[in-house]
Amino acid sequence: MDDPNGTPDADGPLLVIVDGANVVGSRPDGWWRDRRGAAERLRDRLAAEGLPGRGGPVEIVLVVEGAARGVTSVPGVRVEEAPGSGDDRIVELTARSATRSRLVVTADRELRRRVTALGAEVTGPRTLLG
Repeated sequence: MDDPNGTPDADGPLLVIVDGANVVGSRPDGWWRDRRGAAERLRDRLAAEGLPGRGGPVEIVLVVEGAARGVTSVPGVRVEEAPGSGDDRIVELTARSATRSRLVVTADRELRRRVTALGAEVTGPRTLLG
């Protein structure tokens, strides 16, 4: 985890940054009726299950935006509210942790391009949702 001065911890666990809007929106399960509730369900699933298929410690950050703002962090998942674009916040978090291993979970092609240019790995929502 970054220290209080914002210096990345090169020995930290894998940083998993989840594009909340993109992952929630990948399943037509009525999420649009309650975006905040859908983001909370995703947060709770991440807290309970972690990152399927990855051994070792991970630090999970769920980025929320728009109507999903107000979702709080829980043990195992830090929630970051994007003041504007969720994609821009994800890129910022990815860049800020440049010395760490990073995995961004999204299906958004442009976001994938932006974070891979910063050296992050990318995977799609199915990694989390099965």
